[in-house]
Amino acid sequence: MKRETGLILALDETDAAKALRIADSASAYVDAIKINWPLVLSAGPEMITRLAEISDVICDFKVADIPNTVRLIVEGAAARGASAVIVHAFTGEDSLTEAVRAAGKADIYAVTEMSHPGGAAFTALHAEEMVRMGKRCGVSGFVAPATRPGRIAEIRKIAGDLEIMSPGVGAQGGSAGAAISAGADHVIVGRSIYGSEDPAAAAKAVCDEIKSLL
Repeated sequence: MKRETGLILALDETDAAKALRIADSASAYVDAIKINWPLVLSAGPEMITRLAEISDVICDFKVADIPNTVRLIVEGAAARGASAVIVHAFTGEDSLTEAVRAAGKADIYAVTEMSHPGGAAFTALHAEEMVRMGKRCGVSGFVAPATRPGRIAEIRKIAGDLEIMSPGVGAQGGSAGAAISAGADHVIVGRSIYGSEDPAAAAKAVCDEIKSLL
């Protein structure tokens, strides 16, 4: 994933027209747009292709299944123009390896632990193991929580120069500055941008915070 601003927009809107307006408005300030099932289920998978005309698209499908099902989902997202797909690592090495193989030129990012409080209860206990496995499987990078910057720092020690993107900035209480300082390459910001009356200004404010640390 390119790194120019360090910001990824999590576009969790469910209205297709509004999502496209926000994407177009904020596109100058983001390195990629991350979409999840709510937008795809409401607007259809063609939204991947439409957004890919505006910016790189990350399909945050958190794929967690047997290798064959992983392959079908990842291939489908990549064929529609996704630049990257986010998958869970806890399904094991065979599923993660198949995700990387199926992605072709697209990137695969593996979740180490979720950014909400429940993420500290289970996945965090095995995050370091999953990072080591992800490196063996050839993933492009990892997803680590901006809500717990200390965990980003620990994951960075193992991930080496692989990318780290961090969700949880803004509405969940995470800080863009703290996440970047702890070792994240990108922060993922959603509601505080797409819920703003001026998404472009909100995105620019996050970019300015990141830029001040570099």
